[in-house]
Amino acid sequence: MKFYFPDSQDQVSPTYDFIDEEYPTHRVRQRDDKYAHQVVHPIPYEGILVSKAIVDGSVKGAGKYSDRQRYRLYRDGVREFFRLPEGMSSLGDCGAFNYIDLEEPPYTVEQVIEFYEKCQFDEGVSIDHVIFGYKPEASERDVDPAWVKRRHISLDLAEKFLAELEARRSKLQPLGAAQGWSPASYADSVARLQDMGYKRIALGGMVPLKSHEIIACLDKIKEVRHEGTELHLLGITRIASMEEFWDRGVTSFDSTSAFRQAFMDERNNYHTDKGTYTAIRVPQVDGNPTLKRLILAGQVSQAAAIKAERECLRALRAYDKKQVKLDEAVAALEAYLTIVDEKKKEKYSKHYRKTLDERPWDDCPCDLCKDLGIEIVIFRGTERNKRRGFHNMTVLEAKMRDLRFRRPAAAADTQLA
Repeated sequence: MKFYFPDSQDQVSPTYDFIDEEYPTHRVRQRDDKYAHQVVHPIPYEGILVSKAIVDGSVKGAGKYSDRQRYRLYRDGVREFFRLPEGMSSLGDCGAFNYIDLEEPPYTVEQVIEFYEKCQFDEGVSIDHVIFGYKPEASERDVDPAWVKRRHISLDLAEKFLAELEARRSKLQPLGAAQGWSPASYADSVARLQDMGYKRIALGGMVPLKSHEIIACLDKIKEVRHEGTELHLLGITRIASMEEFWDRGVTSFDSTSAFRQAFMDERNNYHTDKGTYTAIRVPQVDGNPTLKRLILAGQVSQAAAIKAERECLRALRAYDKKQVKLDEAVAALEAYLTIVDEKKKEKYSKHYRKTLDERPWDDCPCDLCKDLGIEIVIFRGTERNKRRGFHNMTVLEAKMRDLRFRRPAAAADTQLA
């Protein structure tokens, strides 16, 4: 089973100063900062997925790339731009969620293929249009006509996509995008894509579905899937169901879930092989909007807040080195959080104590936890939070490794090299 990590320009600075909270003055982000596959081993994914909407922008905005970054990606290609190691795959797609509100996709087949070819991707997904709804028993006559139209738009563009690649004699490996609202509609999309000639098919629009609903779709697809046709799940992880997915023809997936939970999930933001912990929020005095409002309103002394923040970090680091007891570290933490947000302190206090008491970072074998110690479980700023996201992906990779017997041998060897 191959895991593709969707790019959103997530890098960390290897020379960031965690004590003084500073970047080196000579830092050049694109030159010096590192991707996850450069800072943790084993590399937690077998491939990287890059969306055209992230690179070139969409109706929702300018995308994540600066003009210089975009130029470099087009000029140097995805492998050099991301410094991908030998054996790692690259997959391009359109980022259909970025134009979900439009009646039709904003790209032409020619524009998308030009993006894939200029960036030198190994594989590319045909243009699709997401159907954000699930009615398992409904036929075309029973659903919103817009859903029917979106499925047929996706199929029509997939057919043109394949024809254009053949006309260009392109080396790009194509994935046909299948959309649907039910097991039967997904199965019909897969059958039609196979008839066009696709051997790899990406299933889109399944992110909101529960695992048993995805399995119901895969069971129906299994009735029409040709031997050798491989399925990719767009945006789906579900490690607990991965073996069942594999049994039904899924050979790859992509997801940012484990990474984004590090800073998007309120409680389950530090993962381990046995469960999850709550990372300890120590907001920066000058970077926390709530605290800044209190200071400006004269309700909190800025000097007192800065002093409490420094004492909190000192106590946490001393606890990491076993120079102070748990209660002393917790007391310093709570003293600061009382100033920042009393309600949140009350809400998360017991979870923070559990994280500190059990010290999960001590037992983690990943490079980042060994290097950073307690900093990895401090929820504070992008450098710590992204590193914790990279750590979460190492946990996912380790769980995937337990499914080794389900993996293609070549993919497993490449990933662990």
